[in-house]
Amino acid sequence: MKTLGSLSELADLLGNAQSAAPVVKTGYDGKPQRIRVSADSKRRAGKTVTLASGFQSTPDELDRIVALLKKRCGAGGRVLNNEIEIQGNHTGAVKKILRDEGYAIK
Repeated sequence: MKTLGSLSELADLLGNAQSAAPVVKTGYDGKPQRIRVSADSKRRAGKTVTLASGFQSTPDELDRIVALLKKRCGAGGRVLNNEIEIQGNHTGAVKKILRDEGYAIK
């Protein structure tokens, strides 16, 4: 194992680890998309789902996002009427994932 003699050697070893701020996704009107994330159990026989609404994205983009959310939350989900439903109460995780993807969260 190599011993580091200075901070500049450490910086060289790590490379450019500074990441730029995520680019905020814009909608059709050029304004940032403001996504609402909430838990809901109405009309679902008491079962809770996490809803993410306010997307201005193509169907392919929504399918990509719902696949990512389902995988990271470990739950089922779907796209319905330009909203994403994830089974269970995963509001915190969904907010964090969408923020990391560049969406502005209300």
